[in-house]
Amino acid sequence: MSESITLKVMTSNALRTVFRDLLPAFETAHAIKIDASYDPAKRVQIRLAAGETADVAVSNLPAIERMISENILDAASRREFAHYGIGIAVKAGAVKPDISTVDAFKRTLLEARSIACTIEGASGIYFAELIKRLDVADMVNAKASRQPGGLCAEQLLDGRADIAIQQVPELLAAGPGIELAALLPAELQKMSVLSAGVFKTSAQAVAGRCFIDFLATPASLQTLKAAGFDPI
Repeated sequence: MSESITLKVMTSNALRTVFRDLLPAFETAHAIKIDASYDPAKRVQIRLAAGETADVAVSNLPAIERMISENILDAASRREFAHYGIGIAVKAGAVKPDISTVDAFKRTLLEARSIACTIEGASGIYFAELIKRLDVADMVNAKASRQPGGLCAEQLLDGRADIAIQQVPELLAAGPGIELAALLPAELQKMSVLSAGVFKTSAQAVAGRCFIDFLATPASLQTLKAAGFDPI
């Protein structure tokens, strides 16, 4: 492509680290600048309802499928890249709690001084449902340190929380001072699929498909793996 263009990409905080590492090479090779915004899928939905648009969306599969059903994204452009789950993180060097079983997970929640989580993020919504299901909602909510979205594991760095629960790529994106303790037990786990699509209103559909193709290259998938994703 001879002229430099800009693609507006709506994506989640889980991709911050991946995009930081991948975008410079893509932008140089293709003369395409990426203008990325990072929000939970729920907030992206609000932005779209308010009339905002973009060129490419990279999000969890249900969000992409919803945008396709609402005639926002081109179904033919949809691609899936990786699976990712929910885990618990601690500050680097701290003792990693045992969450290997459902009972151990409940015990960890009840013994923690403060638990960082999100409100609008997919993992935060799921966690709110999960603690109700485990019949510990009142006790956990009393010491939950919630934020609307973003990287809740950052709360571990300044001592606001002992543990953080979020999707693994978002936990790891919070920085080198964070360590993943473990994934949720299989019985409680909620896996997601990273997917993408091009907006039907995009004037840069060819460039949008080029970007999606780039995310599916072996080098990009390796970067996703290092960031906590499990490439498909």
